[in-house]
Amino acid sequence: MSTRRVAILAFPDMEVLDHAGPYEVFHVAGELAAGVGAPGFEVVSVGLRPGPVAGRGGFTVVPDHTIETLPGTDLLVVPGGAGTRPLLGDEAMAAFLRERAATCEALLSVCTGALLLASAGLLAGRPALTHHTALTELVALEPTAEVVTGRRFVRTDETVWCSGGISAGIDLSLHVVETLAGRPLRDAVVEEMEWGWCQGRGSAD
Repeated sequence: MSTRRVAILAFPDMEVLDHAGPYEVFHVAGELAAGVGAPGFEVVSVGLRPGPVAGRGGFTVVPDHTIETLPGTDLLVVPGGAGTRPLLGDEAMAAFLRERAATCEALLSVCTGALLLASAGLLAGRPALTHHTALTELVALEPTAEVVTGRRFVRTDETVWCSGGISAGIDLSLHVVETLAGRPLRDAVVEEMEWGWCQGRGSAD
């Protein structure tokens, strides 16, 4: 069984759990996959440029790659946080997201990471959601987006998914693990992380 590579974007002032939550889900899934006979995952981080990246509160990530050097990946996770705003309209970032959306199996946004997807034109005319405090910003960036509320995550198209605020990225990551590698692996990760409260939450639509 093949192992999927998951890249998680890192940028200054990113929200900590937006990055670390999906990282934990996919990393734990990679550790437990063989035990349930499921395909695995390996996780790498990708920065805008070489060197450490400090997120909210000084949480620091040392990316394995940059957006220019990142090899092919199966999944890409785009965190949110205050650091998304300086990247809005950044053409290098937008081009990177468009290219990966066209080549990845799944592109996941967490929280205000959806603003970067909207800025790149990836949410035009599609369902989308973000942190509840940033819905107005989302509409301003992409007026044709169909804003979704009251759900943890939503599938935007065949490749792109959006999740709501902060912790919702964990729910979406678990759902993607189940979709790509099966319910037994998802359940094993939930048990390991003691994330059982999420049973029945969210939406796959």
